Amino acid sequence: MVTAVVFDVGETLLDDSREWGAWADWLEVPRHTFSTVLGAVTAAGRDNAETFQYFRPGFDLGRERQLREDAGLGERIEESDLYRDVRPALAELRGRGLWVGVAGNQTARAAELLRALDLPVDRIATSGEWGVAKPSADFFARVASMVPGGRPDAAVYVGDHRDNDIVAAKAAGFRTALIRRGPWGYLWADDPLVRRDADWVIDSLRDLSGLLTAP
Repeated sequence: MVTAVVFDVGETLLDDSREWGAWADWLEVPRHTFSTVLGAVTAAGRDNAETFQYFRPGFDLGRERQLREDAGLGERIEESDLYRDVRPALAELRGRGLWVGVAGNQTARAAELLRALDLPVDRIATSGEWGVAKPSADFFARVASMVPGGRPDAAVYVGDHRDNDIVAAKAAGFRTALIRRGPWGYLWADDPLVRRDADWVIDSLRDLSGLLTAP
């Protein structure tokens, strides 16, 4: 029986288009060029942070993120960045008695911004706060420890990324759902590893309520 659902952040709850566009602008690279290289990195199954190295070898993401903050161009997460199904889906799951959490590979600042949105969830945490990131087993141990009862087999982890979300969460004992949105979700929806490890592949977060609470 599923008693908890935990969501990834980028391209699961948030449309990352504006943030990727902000990075393209920061690097003074046309947005179309940046997104095309990002797509190529994604299709090759590599870490999307490698995208920056094509435009600026030796790019230090942490340092550049701080420079953006100092310039008044730092991280922003606003209501308009949420996919339209997010609030109704989260509220429906809670309304049906499920514990709902958020845990993704984001900064500690992103966690603050997400909490400021007052989403209908029980807890929000990020890798920046924990000091450990997906796909590490330690990350998913932290996720398991935050759900009621600490039982990953009674929880579903929902994300868009084959390796970071589906394969890693399944290895940690979670049930898993891949959402077909964002570049990773679309590219890997029919991947053999996703077919092996995803309990469900969904097109909307609103699909979850019926799947998880069906008699």
